Amino acid sequence: MKTVDFHHLKTIDPGKMICYCNHVTQGQIEEAMKQGAKTLSDIQKITGACTGNQCKELNPSGKCCSGDIHRLLKNEGLVYIKPSGCS
Repeated sequence: MKTVDFHHLKTIDPGKMICYCNHVTQGQIEEAMKQGAKTLSDIQKITGACTGNQCKELNPSGKCCSGDIHRLLKNEGLVYIKPSGCS
């Protein structure tokens, strides 16, 4: 089983880049949740996060930002539904 390490997101860091494809920060995602975003789809519509296609090239972790967004949603007690095509 593959484990995912979110230690870099344990603290609030509004400037922390979450989506490298579309330059969306943790603060922008948290603001979207304050405005009512409850799902990844909501966050995608409001911020554009997790809608790019260059995750492996741009994100230093080499992964899709969906895992980081999942952690942020989970911290707020919200549900995460993994979209098809997102790794």
